[in-house]
Amino acid sequence: MPKIEDSIEVQVPVQQAYNQWTQFEQFPKFMEGIQSVQQLDETHVQWVAEIRGESRQWTTEITEQQPDEKIAWKTIDGEVKNDGVVTFEQVGDAQTRVNLQMEVESESTAENVAGDLLGIVKGQVHGDLERFKQLVENGDQETGAWRGEVQDGETK
Repeated sequence: MPKIEDSIEVQVPVQQAYNQWTQFEQFPKFMEGIQSVQQLDETHVQWVAEIRGESRQWTTEITEQQPDEKIAWKTIDGEVKNDGVVTFEQVGDAQTRVNLQMEVESESTAENVAGDLLGIVKGQVHGDLERFKQLVENGDQETGAWRGEVQDGETK
């Protein structure tokens, strides 16, 4: 699967950046093309996105989650494979680097062969990180937080 990597520095403490990222149902506010995100339970998330004018759905499982450090996920079902990890790195008193790595693949052979999906997602990821920066920096505080830990897909 093609890999996408990008990062951005946000002017908030690592805990605030992490807490906001754990609010998966808020993702449509800053992720282009994401129509809805539903947290099914502590480790499963249902996604609906518009890709090239068509609605696509998939379910991910959070495989690892360490507060203020890392969230990793893998796709377990659906029309798009989206596996990845986001890490949070404190680079100053109130400054955090958000690093995102994703592997994306569609069930549509035409999208994969043409490289359309990779190109679309790569461009969107950078814009999504910019919009996340605006959201987290312009809010007085994060819209919520989940501080639990996940290892090997199991909540600790």
